[in-house]
Amino acid sequence: MKITMIESGKEEVVFMLEKSMPAVVNTYRRLFIDEVPTLAVEDVEFRQNSSIHYDETVAHRIGLLPIRTDLKSYNLPDECKCEGEGCAQCQLKMKLKKSGPCTVYAGDLKSTDPKAVVVFPKTPIAKLLEGQDIELETTAVLGNGKSHMKWTPGIAYFKYVPKINIKSVKNADEIVSSCPQNVFESKGGKLSVVKNKFLDCHHCGECEKLSNGAVKLEPTGKDFVVSIESWGQLTCKEAMLKACEIFDNKLETFAKLIK
Repeated sequence: MKITMIESGKEEVVFMLEKSMPAVVNTYRRLFIDEVPTLAVEDVEFRQNSSIHYDETVAHRIGLLPIRTDLKSYNLPDECKCEGEGCAQCQLKMKLKKSGPCTVYAGDLKSTDPKAVVVFPKTPIAKLLEGQDIELETTAVLGNGKSHMKWTPGIAYFKYVPKINIKSVKNADEIVSSCPQNVFESKGGKLSVVKNKFLDCHHCGECEKLSNGAVKLEPTGKDFVVSIESWGQLTCKEAMLKACEIFDNKLETFAKLIK
């Protein structure tokens, strides 16, 4: 396989994967979504809640907050030395205490680990009026997306690298205006692909319909554009490397089993 980076950042990575197979690419996608562990709130203990919101509503909102995760500092509960009973190596405690009138934000959750804080502190949780209070303590643990989506580190998706063949067309301007990705351009009535835009094509087929077959879209079948978007618990690089590590471990286990 060959990897060519297209866009690179902490929150989004796009790369071209050549000489591979759909099964391999989809395996990485599924591992990224389902298997890469992150921190998320699992338990909320209320000491006081006189707001208009039910305890369940507030707990649900807190449970879905992305939390920055250091995979070196925490273990999955079933892999921890405490055997899931709960300790500093597999649990993160966060406290919240607010009195109205005010808006309670995610950033009001005070974490015992300065590295493990909510990703989006301006996310509103509840609005308190005069005389209303909320006091609670949360317990966050490592988990993965196959158990609940709150543990998923982001989204991953892919598409085939398009192969665009263009013959002589009479309605070049119409095809240009119909393309939702602005892949084409018309110069002197001649249709062509805009430089560095062909990877934006998502095979909608509109150009093929309007050209009566003069424009052909042919997926390569072995080359893919892969997009990774992080929700902030991990950087794209951290999540991708962890997915590769999990894949290696699964392959080693499989190799031992078939022997």
